[in-house]
Amino acid sequence: MTAVTIISGFLGAGKTTLIREFMKKLYAKEQIVLIENEFGEIGIDAAFLENTGIAIKEINSGCICCSLVGDFKTALLQVLEQFHPDRIIIEPSGVGKLSDVLKAVKEADARLLIDKALCVVDVKKGKLYARNFGEFFRDQIEYADGVLLSRTQYASAEEISEAVMVVRGICEETAICTTPWEELDQRAWQNLFAHFKRKQYHHFSQEEEAHARHHHAHDEKHHHHHADKVFASFARETIKLYTKEEVKHIAQELAEQESYGTLLRAKGILLGEKEAYQFDVTPHEYEVRCIAAQKQGRYCVIGAKLNEDALRKLFEEGS
Repeated sequence: MTAVTIISGFLGAGKTTLIREFMKKLYAKEQIVLIENEFGEIGIDAAFLENTGIAIKEINSGCICCSLVGDFKTALLQVLEQFHPDRIIIEPSGVGKLSDVLKAVKEADARLLIDKALCVVDVKKGKLYARNFGEFFRDQIEYADGVLLSRTQYASAEEISEAVMVVRGICEETAICTTPWEELDQRAWQNLFAHFKRKQYHHFSQEEEAHARHHHAHDEKHHHHHADKVFASFARETIKLYTKEEVKHIAQELAEQESYGTLLRAKGILLGEKEAYQFDVTPHEYEVRCIAAQKQGRYCVIGAKLNEDALRKLFEEGS
C-alpha cells in the first residue's frame, strides 16, 4: 500500500511551507512523490512539460515533485507505476473541495491508503474566506482530520482565538494546531499527527456517493458549485518594463482595492531595466522582491467576479 497525505487550504494559506516542514521532520527517510495541482497557473512556480498531463522534476529535499495539468486519477496511477513511492503527498488546488480530492483518491486505485487529510488556514484570513467563499472553505474544514493555523507567530492571542472560533463554527470536533510550525520538532509532529484522527465518513459510503451525484445534478438548486464555476483566473505574459515603485503600486492595489473583484491570490514576475520584480498578493497583504533579470514577465490573478478590464488597465497603464 502507498500512504497518501493530503494538504488542503486556500491559496496563499501556507500549504507548501507546511509540507516542507513535516517532510524534513516526519518523512525524511521515505520515498515521496509530491503532487501539486493549482488553479489558474501559467508556470510562475515551475515550467510544465508541454503536451503531457504531468510534469515531474526532482526537488531539493530529494523527493519528486509532480505538477498536474491533466487528469488527476490518471496522474496518480502514473506515479504509482513509475515511482512505487512509500508516500504520496497531494497539495490540491487552493480553490478546490477536499471532499472531491478524497473521493478521487479513493476511486483511483486500491493500493492508495489515505493516511491524513489536513487543512491549512491563514490565522488572519479565516473569517474573510468563510464570508466570501463559504461553501469551499467549509468543505475543506469539514472533511479535514485536523486544521493547522498558519502564521500564528505573527498573530495576537485575540486573532488566534477568532480563527479557532471560525473553524469551530464549521466543525466543532476538528482538532486544531495553533503552535508556530518552526517550533515543532520531530516528536511534536509525530504527536500532532497521531492526534489528527481519520474521520470515518471519508470512506464515502454508497449513500454518500449517491447524495453527491444528486447534488452534482442540481448545482444551482442546492448551491453546490465547482471551482471553475465560481473562481476565475486572469493570467498574462508580458515584456513590458516596470519600475519597482510601479510593481509595488500594482501589488498594493490588488491587496487593498475591491474594484478588481474578490481577490484570493495574485503573483507574478515583472521585468525591470536591470532586474526583475517578483510579487505575491493575498487579501490585505503583499510582498515585492527583486530577483535576477528574466527574459519574459508573467502574472496571474485568481479570485471571483474578476474585473478583467480593470486588471488589464492596472498592469498595462498602472492605473
